[in-house]
Amino acid sequence: MSLFDRAAIDDELWDELEELLISADVGVATTAKLIDKVKQKAAEEKLDGSQVSAALKEEMVRILSLPPREESPDISPPKVILAVGVNGSGKTTSIAKLAYNLKKEGQSVLLAAADTFRAAAIDQLKRQGERVGVDVVAHQPGADPGAVVYDALQAARSRQIDNVIIDTAGRLHTKYNLMEELKKVRRVAAKADAAAPHEVILVLDATTGQNGLTQAKYFTEAVGVTGIFLAKLDGTARGGIVLAICDELAVPIRLIGVGEGLGDMVNFDAEAFVDALCS
Repeated sequence: MSLFDRAAIDDELWDELEELLISADVGVATTAKLIDKVKQKAAEEKLDGSQVSAALKEEMVRILSLPPREESPDISPPKVILAVGVNGSGKTTSIAKLAYNLKKEGQSVLLAAADTFRAAAIDQLKRQGERVGVDVVAHQPGADPGAVVYDALQAARSRQIDNVIIDTAGRLHTKYNLMEELKKVRRVAAKADAAAPHEVILVLDATTGQNGLTQAKYFTEAVGVTGIFLAKLDGTARGGIVLAICDELAVPIRLIGVGEGLGDMVNFDAEAFVDALCS
């Protein structure tokens, strides 16, 4: 950050840094916490500009370096991955990327079209299934999402499928109904396997900004999100809101979508992310 190319570490620097972090969607509370920590370190150790920059990055990396939730080593197939997120977040494309990656590792995948509220969502998932080369279990629009999940898990068992990825509805404006529906989907999965879903991945649009924290809170309260898939992190999107999510909710960032291609998904790297955010 050129902000630190100055002789004096003064109040003006901290004010500019605060403005910079908030404009990168880091969030007010997390920004204040970051600045307090770095300011304290700068005073105690009499840091210069470049050292303050390094201390800031170090603190950001610390916030983002949450360990993934430990998985039971003896999951009996299928492993159930519940994908949640608001409409337009890139959820269906992200599901396709997950399926593609698992297939590339030699694992079998089945998709469940449990967003039955929108006919377009079912069609979209079917298209992505064809694109990846995996089957999709779907019912008619308006069907019970729980019934779709039940059928998908039964099919996966009978076909000895390794992974089931469940697409879900994402109409946040009817928050109560949506969250109740998601809880039901989760209960249906748990009836088939008490440990399921084994992962709950929240797909978050990197361009969402402060709404991302609100979304993460809603979904975590409803279905216990275990990891974030940060989609659309290309072009101008900074994705700084994930710092607030890690800081306030302790939900780890797992994956990043960096393009439209099926292979455009990478594991989250805290140091690389912070370098890009601060460049």
